[in-house]
Amino acid sequence: MSEVYVARRSRLRDRWTAEGGEAAMVSRPANVRYLTGRSVPGAVLLLGADGRDTLLSPAEPTTDGRAEPPRTAGGLRCTVLPGDAPDPAVAAAELAAAAGPGTVLLAVEEHDLTVARHRALAAAAPRLRLTDLGRAVERQRLVKDEEELAALRVAAEITDHALGELLESILVGRTERHLALELERRLVDHGADGPAFPTCVGTGRNSGLPGHPPGERRVEEGDFLSVRLGARYRGYRCQIGRTFVIGPAPADWQIELYELVFAAQRAGREALLPGTEYREVDRAARHPLEAAGHGDALEPGTGHGVGLEIGEDPQLSPTAMGKLDACVPVTVEPGVHLPGRGGVRIDDTLVVRPRADGGPELLTITTKELLAL
Repeated sequence: MSEVYVARRSRLRDRWTAEGGEAAMVSRPANVRYLTGRSVPGAVLLLGADGRDTLLSPAEPTTDGRAEPPRTAGGLRCTVLPGDAPDPAVAAAELAAAAGPGTVLLAVEEHDLTVARHRALAAAAPRLRLTDLGRAVERQRLVKDEEELAALRVAAEITDHALGELLESILVGRTERHLALELERRLVDHGADGPAFPTCVGTGRNSGLPGHPPGERRVEEGDFLSVRLGARYRGYRCQIGRTFVIGPAPADWQIELYELVFAAQRAGREALLPGTEYREVDRAARHPLEAAGHGDALEPGTGHGVGLEIGEDPQLSPTAMGKLDACVPVTVEPGVHLPGRGGVRIDDTLVVRPRADGGPELLTITTKELLAL
């Protein structure tokens, strides 16, 4: 699989050398992993205009699960720095400066570097002229290739399995925290590297809260139970959110609220077509909830991209600029919370596809019926 990473680095190199760049340093961890298939905190990637690329790491990097020699695959040189070595970013800057005589133009990810780190680069290699690489790698990461989509499909399958097993167990009397821990254990049992993000479980008055940290509240009859979880597989992350009712049958207000959020989520999903503006997807999901009087309580956005990170571009929000492309995986996740009563969240991970290919590809397939557990 090393040719995949070679091709990704070549695409990036072609872009910034066309703009006069000589070398580039990538420091954001997800971007380093995208371009090398290797992961270690603090590692940086130095790309040379001549095609010679070096990964400088404070420790032996781990691969993304594919069998490759750790230091030589794909023409990438991997250098593990000794314990007393400087910051890998500083070492990369010094290596870039030594590449040739005169001033060297080095593009860096200014949005990732701290001010202190940026100053350290300039001080360590005065002959360098630093410029901003911007979010060039993030833009390249937007459209996923088939290898990436395959990893996301596996992550979604693992997530569905973990959630499905939980729904078959006894829930009444168990705490939110206990359920969250069990879900994360089940993710790993089914082959995940770990959770894609901290699992959220809310019951009763806590249900429907975005990002609710699981607490000690116990599941009771008549509660809404909302869960949000996702698996991480070979670095790729998916997300699912579902809401259920505990007891023999939901109350009328629970059915009404659930059907409203379900309609909003369906409208957002149906809008996921190539060429649709990001904000139009948000508007499609937001409009039914605003029309029902819940506009003031809605979150800033109703979806986002997924991949090596949860919450990566694109952002589906009222102010987002841009249009969807095919093969971009995103979430659609509207929710409504009624203070003191609880609420509903429905999240799915989908891949944007044209109508000719069947429209959006749904990765998370756990039922969205309002189940009484």
